Amino acid sequence: MFSEARAQLITVRDLLRFAVSRFNEAGLAFGHGSTNAYDEAAYLILHALHLPLDRLDPFLDARLLPRETEAVLDLLRRRVEERIPAAYLTREAWLGNNRFYVDERAIVPRSFVFELLEERLAPWIADPDSIRSVLDLCTGSGCLAILMAQAFPDARIDASDISRDALEVARRNVADYRLEERVNLVESDMFGRLAGKKYDLIVGNPPYVDADAMAALPAEYRREPRSALAGGRDGLDAIRVMLRDAPAHLTRDGMLVVEVGHNRATVENAFPALPFAWPETSGGDDRVFVIGRQQIAAAKNRLPQRKKMP
Repeated sequence: MFSEARAQLITVRDLLRFAVSRFNEAGLAFGHGSTNAYDEAAYLILHALHLPLDRLDPFLDARLLPRETEAVLDLLRRRVEERIPAAYLTREAWLGNNRFYVDERAIVPRSFVFELLEERLAPWIADPDSIRSVLDLCTGSGCLAILMAQAFPDARIDASDISRDALEVARRNVADYRLEERVNLVESDMFGRLAGKKYDLIVGNPPYVDADAMAALPAEYRREPRSALAGGRDGLDAIRVMLRDAPAHLTRDGMLVVEVGHNRATVENAFPALPFAWPETSGGDDRVFVIGRQQIAAAKNRLPQRKKMP
């Protein structure tokens, strides 16, 4: 069908209609920057033609050169036949107006924490200008570390990840934003190589997909590094470590912000003693929790303890 399309599709409008039809026909899964076939088709077409990503209408009836049609169709074909997320095809992901490089070594950026950083985590951070030290735990592509450097201009940021490959992607993004002097990349399994360090703010977007959901992931999501997604049987393996160890790495009034996917009920059931706050995001009020060091410390004796090995 893609070979036949080369001779029949003439305008951007033609290609857009064709792409939406093929995406729906193939039953593609979205969520790596777009939520539906139309938006994803428009993005891929505009990207392939080197056109502004926010201006589709002026170009809908533009006739394309044969090589331009070829470039668009090749991108659409790979999206359908290989089930590659759009971000990996274009080597870019967007959070608001911020563009980040991404490839298969790191999870595609799509954090709801980004929305909270636009308001500098108000009202949970009462004085954003007082933030001097920040940790981005499980940094992946480094996008949140970079956004936190923008939100808290007087802060130095440690960005850690267990994956050396992901840190190479993060290194490129940090360099693109010229933040090498403020963002320090650390290869670490959670807090393992951060002994003695304390932060005013710790943000984490850890693996949180539970075992049942991992088994049912669409092909597009299986393209991402498994270690960046799989959160154990109930999705809370990394989150338990964060809640257990974060107080030792937070300053007296430090805050912990963690993205948990759809796991609010699971988190609250696992830690009933903790008074989590759940900020509203575009995904709802079950995606991200905020809690202070003192709140965690006050409930320390009522938290589930790590089981001792026999």
